[in-house]
Amino acid sequence: MLKIRLSVLALSFVGSVITLLAGCTSTPSDPTSGWTPEKIYSEARGEASAGAWDRAAMLFDKLEGRAAGTPLAQQAQIEKAYAQYRATDKVQAIATLDRFLKLHPASPAIDYALYLKGLVNFNDNLGLFSFITQQDLSERDQKAAKDSFESFKELVNRFPDSKYATDSRQRMAYIVNSLASYEVHVARYYFSKGAYVAAVNRAQVAITDYPGVPANKEALEIMVKAYDAMGMKELKADSQRVFDKNFPDASKSEPKKSSSWWKFW
Repeated sequence: MLKIRLSVLALSFVGSVITLLAGCTSTPSDPTSGWTPEKIYSEARGEASAGAWDRAAMLFDKLEGRAAGTPLAQQAQIEKAYAQYRATDKVQAIATLDRFLKLHPASPAIDYALYLKGLVNFNDNLGLFSFITQQDLSERDQKAAKDSFESFKELVNRFPDSKYATDSRQRMAYIVNSLASYEVHVARYYFSKGAYVAAVNRAQVAITDYPGVPANKEALEIMVKAYDAMGMKELKADSQRVFDKNFPDASKSEPKKSSSWWKFW
């Protein structure tokens, strides 16, 4: 009798373990499994309209797989990238756009994909709120700005008549002055620390690599002041002549912080 009871208990224990393991290995059911691609797309657009960008991106991802090889899959992919961008998942947005550009080189949405890729790396929010943060793009890492510029540049070169081309050109202008402003920002820092040679070198980078932008004015001002501080009269005079030629009506003042990169000039 004791052996029988032990056997029953053992079987009960094994059954409980099997049930527990089965529960652990089961996966949640996919609520979209019975949906048509059209329904998934409709739901994804609805989530996007409601601002639920993470949810929208997930649904567009499902649609991309469910409608593989169809125009709807392409549409899902590009809209997924936008949803990821709005969800501030920049890494995934760029990865999605790069995949789209590689897989669909003849798509009529290529110009939009390039434009969106530029937008992902274009830090417009910082510019809009720089009056609060007292920072601008010129004081931050420049890789994203350069990547953004290259995307807009490719768009403008390949699709000069695209409806996104005008805005892309404007953003390119902002970025170029931003990159120059970054060099000026560094030059200004070196000047304030008395590292005049380093200040001159960074100011020259701004002038040489980014000619014709507003930031060049302060770059030349820094060069004049730095050469003066080092007692290099000839180089100071040369820099002053270049300054006077390019900015004949400008007042000669101490180096100061340039205006925010995002403003029109």
